[in-house]
Amino acid sequence: MTDKLDCVRGQGNREVFSVKRVLAIILGGGAGTRLYPLTKLRAKPAVPLGSKYRLIDIPISNCINSEILKIYVLTQFNSASLNRHLNRSYNFSGFREGFVEVLSAQQTKENDTWFQGTADAVRQYIRLIKEWDVDEYIILSGDHLYRMDYSKFIKRHRETNADITLSVVPIDDKRASSFGLMKIDSQGRVVDFYEKPKGDALKKMQVDTTILGLSKERATQSPYIASMGIYVFKKEVLVDLLESTGQTDFGKEIIPAAAKNHNVQAYLFKGYWEDIGTVESFYEANLALTKQPQPAFSFYDETAPIYTRSRYLPPTKLLNCQVTESMIGEGCILKECRVNHSVLGVRTRIEAHCTIEDTLIMGSDFYEPFAERQSGSQSGGVPVGIGEGSTIRKAIVDKNARIGRNVQIVNKDRVEDAQREDEGFYIRNGIIVIIKNTTIVDDTVI
Repeated sequence: MTDKLDCVRGQGNREVFSVKRVLAIILGGGAGTRLYPLTKLRAKPAVPLGSKYRLIDIPISNCINSEILKIYVLTQFNSASLNRHLNRSYNFSGFREGFVEVLSAQQTKENDTWFQGTADAVRQYIRLIKEWDVDEYIILSGDHLYRMDYSKFIKRHRETNADITLSVVPIDDKRASSFGLMKIDSQGRVVDFYEKPKGDALKKMQVDTTILGLSKERATQSPYIASMGIYVFKKEVLVDLLESTGQTDFGKEIIPAAAKNHNVQAYLFKGYWEDIGTVESFYEANLALTKQPQPAFSFYDETAPIYTRSRYLPPTKLLNCQVTESMIGEGCILKECRVNHSVLGVRTRIEAHCTIEDTLIMGSDFYEPFAERQSGSQSGGVPVGIGEGSTIRKAIVDKNARIGRNVQIVNKDRVEDAQREDEGFYIRNGIIVIIKNTTIVDDTVI
């Protein structure tokens, strides 16, 4: 296949831009405590998204669509399901020099500790990473929802002869104090950093974002720029910074220190971007996918598809159901139920007379045989799925959950936060989270 970004010199001595000499490193994140209990049995990048995907599919798909095909994923917590997903999803042809490979925390003679931060994770694999004959490393996060052409990002990095380029988003006054902000000069060079400033310190971090290509109107509405946690490094610069210091975090230590004597540039990203770091942001990002006529982020873009594992499931079957403003994955069976403003994952099963509203159901990893469902021989006598006559509102139901008959998951006491792991659920910001593989018996009210 002809590489559309291949670097050759053709007629008129024209140079075509190439990203073949770029290695991607995706940071799988820490223990994912803010997403718990969704991260109880899986790594944060392996958390299901949008009925059939996983969080890790976003940065990997962005890389593939940008023709960056050498991809490492660094992780250390509950990585078994992440490994399994990547092995089943991303197998490049032997005729292409591409791979997606997990690098888990490991003990060596030089280092016998866990990853201590984003920079330390890369440092612990620096011997492997620097063996690649590449010009740049692109460092990505595994828990963001966005669609981005990284080739434009890298092109800006090369045009400005930057040592490091940060992808940034414009931020308004309301959200600015929740991010690490930066100031830039008239050339787009980063000259100052401030982590989550407030009051007068916040006002001092205002910048003219028209320098980076924003319209005057939008620049007035969003006078701050925040780091997306996405970086491009020249190869020799990253290697030197990691080998000459013991600093453990890119955003808080490595890059602010490097800005003093390196050319650190900002690249403005104008599209939709959401940091899915909490249960609330994860819930809202999923339900936002159902918005009509056009959600802020859409999986329906043929020019830049989001890839995932091919499951070869049968079509979804709906038997006399009322479904409004919802997304439904493959292989589901719904019977005489009402579903509104919800996202249903693969193999979701909902029995008759159920009401599902403002809810994310992740579905199931398997189908239960008909005889087994009828006999009641399963765990607690409750089949996988949502039992007859149950109501679920403003909830996340994790995979393989068994919800009995006439169950009410509605947060009847309007509790904001609760830890009831022994009963199979948590409540985060008023959102009920049913833990993976949990059984909720008949007639339970939550």
